[in-house]
Amino acid sequence: MSLKCQTIAGMIDKLAPHKCAEEWDNIGLLVGNPRKDVSSVMVALDATREVVLEAISKKVDMIVTHHPIIFKPFKNLRTDNPLGEVLTMLIREDIPVYSAHTNFDAAKGGMNDILCNILGIYDEEILQVTYKEGYKKIVVYVPIGYEEIVKTAMCNAGAGYIGNYSDCTFQTMGIGSFKPLEGTNPFIGEIGKVENTQEVRIETIAPDKLVNRIISAMLKVHPYEEVAYDIYPVETLYDEYGIGRVGLIKDTTLGNLANDVKAKLGLKNIRIVGDLNKAVKKVAVCGGSGGSFVSISAFKGADVLITGDVGYHDAVDAIHLGLAIIDAGHFGTEKISVNFIAEYIRDEAQKMNVDLDVITSEVQADPFIIM
Repeated sequence: MSLKCQTIAGMIDKLAPHKCAEEWDNIGLLVGNPRKDVSSVMVALDATREVVLEAISKKVDMIVTHHPIIFKPFKNLRTDNPLGEVLTMLIREDIPVYSAHTNFDAAKGGMNDILCNILGIYDEEILQVTYKEGYKKIVVYVPIGYEEIVKTAMCNAGAGYIGNYSDCTFQTMGIGSFKPLEGTNPFIGEIGKVENTQEVRIETIAPDKLVNRIISAMLKVHPYEEVAYDIYPVETLYDEYGIGRVGLIKDTTLGNLANDVKAKLGLKNIRIVGDLNKAVKKVAVCGGSGGSFVSISAFKGADVLITGDVGYHDAVDAIHLGLAIIDAGHFGTEKISVNFIAEYIRDEAQKMNVDLDVITSEVQADPFIIM
């Protein structure tokens, strides 16, 4: 059994919502037909020529990557340059490519949370907030005897979550007044007569993205022909998303932590800035290129920043700020995403009772060779 390409794209968007991506990024379905039937998926860090040839040889229906295959605008599609050649192969073989980049970096449970889990970092928080999602308060008026039905439907649709508490609602009793006019089919009352009836005012909370779904669920079970409800903005509650994490680790030294990073990420070489004997407790992480996070890591009180692609001047600035750096490489800090995303897609397909073949690239490798 297969799934549509757009269904798999929807799975990934649930894990790494589009709204979390940086404005400059290019994410989503970048190549191919969203309506294509997909029986097999390959996950890779990049859709390089080697990866695409591997996908073709293994008869893969779709490729999912972290890095976007189309990133910078281009004015022509020539088959004698690397990008043009790869795109031509993908189009000819009808292989869609979906990319989740900074949205996966910023997502809860995404790239940087995976890094924290692997490295044993706990009590982590966002290093740099890049997106805030607001909440709404939903108020609806329900006749006596239907309050539990309506509350349950709304909470099952995603309402009522505050922190680690679910099914959060508040209700008060009151008298509702209305007069059914000609052409109506009232649940309570008579046409042409004012009706006063006991009602329950139910209040709950919902993230912006779920408001329409919750309202739809409420309307399906509400007994009234015309339902009175209100939606209010909430200024005191929001969800934050962002790049990088900063948290705590068991007391250690920079040198010991560096060895742990090498071992846990399966790396042969890393670069280090700082005194190997320096005591380390608070750690910042940023998968990929994180040299620009030197200042904010120091500001947040981190003893060390674990990232990749650190430039010379970033390293000099870190020394001046008293911040150590473990540069584990761009590939080294992000390759962990491949198995994670593959397992996620596999699990989501199983929830739908679909036996989707999900594999990871065996040819993807760090482009740098250390001699």
